[in-house]
Amino acid sequence: MSTSDSVMFHPTQKAESRQVVACIDNSAHAPSVAAHAHAIASALDLPVTFMHVLDARPETGIRPDPIEWDLRRHEARRALGALTSLRPPSGRAAQLKLSEGLVADEICRYSSEPSAHLLVLGANGDSASPGALGGTARIVLEQAPASILLVPGTAPVMPDQRYRKILVPLDGSKWAESVLPLAVRLAKSAGAQLILTHVVPTPEFMETSPLGVGDRELRENVVKRNEISARSYLEHMQGCVAASGIAVRTLLVRSDDARTQLAAQIAAESADLVILSARGTGRRHHIDLPYGSVAAYLMTHSPVPVLMVRPSRVPDPPAHRVMEAVRLPVAAA
Repeated sequence: MSTSDSVMFHPTQKAESRQVVACIDNSAHAPSVAAHAHAIASALDLPVTFMHVLDARPETGIRPDPIEWDLRRHEARRALGALTSLRPPSGRAAQLKLSEGLVADEICRYSSEPSAHLLVLGANGDSASPGALGGTARIVLEQAPASILLVPGTAPVMPDQRYRKILVPLDGSKWAESVLPLAVRLAKSAGAQLILTHVVPTPEFMETSPLGVGDRELRENVVKRNEISARSYLEHMQGCVAASGIAVRTLLVRSDDARTQLAAQIAAESADLVILSARGTGRRHHIDLPYGSVAAYLMTHSPVPVLMVRPSRVPDPPAHRVMEAVRLPVAAA
């Protein structure tokens, strides 16, 4: 069973137009997902669609009663309609889409269409414990070709549906830098501050015995060298971004674990959105994985929404291109 029932409050946009698709379930987290969908759609000046999938898998092996199924459709429409009471900053009403089928499969299929350009979904769901991905979120993250805004259950309420501080981790790779045009566009539209951050890792040495004085000096020299390079790099990126007229500052720290350090920075800086590439420097060694280790860690440990951008090709270094026309990155088909 895989049918579609679209409920439109306004005329539909052209099929080729891009949109933000909020994946709404029956959990108490749905209003937060809807609010963040409105916020990101307003900042990008894109239409938003609220999508709910009625799970067509019979739990008992018996096909659902037609009357019961109609009641479920009616309740799903009512719940989606109630979310329109959230006043979007743009004033543009949401489009509603009710589908039937396997939930993750339907979301992935819809996100493959040209108009479904960015997905917004809750990280946990009612059945998942805090800090763990729900089953649907995990499958969508692994299989959907679109960029994804993942909203954790701990995400703070947004009374005015606007982002104020956006944290962008940079590791020096072209993949990581490729999110900057999108980050600049979001920050400019929302009047937010961009925080460009880089974590200098402590190099690992093979330790079959305690490190000697020369080993410790070598490690410290490597760290200092990388700090100097990273500081120059961040200053250059800050200058490019500041030229667009938005507030931007940088953070440079050293840590044994970049992942935990970034999670700590998100909390310490009171950031309300993180934007990063699904790929980074480590991704070149694991081409079979959909996400790098930092992105995978922040999926379950970030206290605020994480927008993971999935580039469709090896990007050009944006340090020379931040001032060009900014558009939503195109996901690979």
